[in-house]
Amino acid sequence: MTRFTILGAGGFIGRALAHHLRIAGHEVLPVARDGLAAFLAGRFPAGHVINCIGLTGDFRSRPRDTAEAHVGVVARALAREGMASFLLLSSTRLYARADTTREDSPVQISPGAPGELYAITKLAGEALCLSDPRAEIRVARLSNVYGAGMGEDCFLGQVIAEGRATGAVALRQGLLSCKDYIAIDDTIALLGRIAVGGRERLYNVATGHNTTHDAIAAALARSLGWRVGAIEGAAVQRFPRIDITRIKNEFGMPRCGVLDDLPALAAGQRQEVAC
Repeated sequence: MTRFTILGAGGFIGRALAHHLRIAGHEVLPVARDGLAAFLAGRFPAGHVINCIGLTGDFRSRPRDTAEAHVGVVARALAREGMASFLLLSSTRLYARADTTREDSPVQISPGAPGELYAITKLAGEALCLSDPRAEIRVARLSNVYGAGMGEDCFLGQVIAEGRATGAVALRQGLLSCKDYIAIDDTIALLGRIAVGGRERLYNVATGHNTTHDAIAAALARSLGWRVGAIEGAAVQRFPRIDITRIKNEFGMPRCGVLDDLPALAAGQRQEVAC
């Protein structure tokens, strides 16, 4: 039995990760917001610590909380004794302006640009980890994770919430926009393996395949009859394809199944609301 401590265990990824590890027979200490201060001040053996703490949709209205979550907590966690390893969850949003998306590629940041605070604070947390000489301190840059229980602060969560409420979805981004989506089950399986024995310090956790909003709209229209389109003048946002050479070589090729999974996920969430 291996001991894991999950910081941010009340969130979408943290909750699913803790459940997955318990089912696999591991000892899991879930640390939610109300237990974080005690954990950071403690010295008891924490085993493999996976930090899932982060602000996403509300980071613009909570800038100081965002800095504390993405940088302050990381700094204090790295100073804590009793960890077998530490894995920080970051984001592939850092590649938004990049020419290439390998883990060792330069990241372009513009501090004054709207919405850039998220990327800057995530990058600062990464820098704290990667400047630490301990090989067992690692970072995982996650692509867009989807699955049952995802919140409405992510694109697919918003689409599903709007569609199940009205049967129609008005996208705020153009239909040719595209992103990389990875299922929660595939994500948490990779995170456990990276935390315990990853050979690298930094990993992209993604499928390496972009899916367009147009393809998502067609899948939902075909399976559920939803009317999905973009608002007039919606800008197209195309994220670069994420390089997954490291995880593919070390752990195998991740599954790319968002178009197959999404109709059942949307229907299931709609049924949950109706019950």
